[in-house]
Amino acid sequence: MSAANGDRVARVVVADDQAVVREGIVMLLGLLPGIEVVGSARDGEEAVALTAELAPDVVLMDLRMPRCDGVEATRRIRDRHPGTEVVVLTTYADDDSLFPALRAGARGYLTKDAGGEEIGRAVRDVIDGRAGLSPSVQRRLLDRLIDREDREDRNDRDDRAGLVDQDGRAGLVDQDGRAGRDDRDREGRDDRNDQEGSSDRGDREGRGGREGRGGRFGRTGPGGGSGAGAVTGGGPGEAPGAGGLAGPGADGLTERETEVLALVADGLSNSEIAGRLRISTATVKTHINNLFAKTGVRDRAQAVRYAYQHGLVRAPGRRVT
Repeated sequence: MSAANGDRVARVVVADDQAVVREGIVMLLGLLPGIEVVGSARDGEEAVALTAELAPDVVLMDLRMPRCDGVEATRRIRDRHPGTEVVVLTTYADDDSLFPALRAGARGYLTKDAGGEEIGRAVRDVIDGRAGLSPSVQRRLLDRLIDREDREDRNDRDDRAGLVDQDGRAGLVDQDGRAGRDDRDREGRDDRNDQEGSSDRGDREGRGGREGRGGRFGRTGPGGGSGAGAVTGGGPGEAPGAGGLAGPGADGLTERETEVLALVADGLSNSEIAGRLRISTATVKTHINNLFAKTGVRDRAQAVRYAYQHGLVRAPGRRVT
């Protein structure tokens, strides 16, 4: 069947669980040139069955329906009958309705305050390979895209600073450079104090003691040396284990956190560490946050210094294992 202007008539199935609404849409579409309603469905199950039987060009799909909702029906139709497009026609335009429907395969999305002309245009758009979206939905998608790009830009900046917490917010250092710790930091300090208290007692019994908490970055070795270059058991170039150097596991660091710290000391960015270890950037950030809290460092520079002091690296680009 062809329209008067020579264009192919769009064959449409209407799916809505409310009889009055469904019949009203069918009547409205019947008045539009170039559109033929070939069937109507009371729920998603019927919409999928009619699509298999009638092979329509477009299904106008409500979302909130019994048995099978519009999102699931859209997913089934697009998987089984890719020649049929779906335009959502619903009361709801919130994110929880919009984005699942689009991810399921809908190429059009209108609210039920749309007029007949707008519905007809959306039907024709999706048949021609375009998106049939209402202006309000287009604005919502644009806002969502801009928000996501803004978040990615902030995360990139925070990645370079190495100060991103697990929720993507910069929060380890405040404007004055002081540690802006949260509850997880306090828990990390409590764990560290317990571990270091046991370690201090063992050191005093086995090696005659060492400096207190104020000397974290300048530990005194057996020869009496202290400051930035002095580590227990010898000079900065000695491997862990020579004279009791603190290797992986210092301050309660896990093996993975130790590995991340060594790569930070090698000068790698978060994204480079993620590629090296084959983990996500978010996971790298989590490890960095944890090791910052456990070791008491506030930034990457202090983390590098800590790694050298504890023998995790010998020289730039070389990690001791």
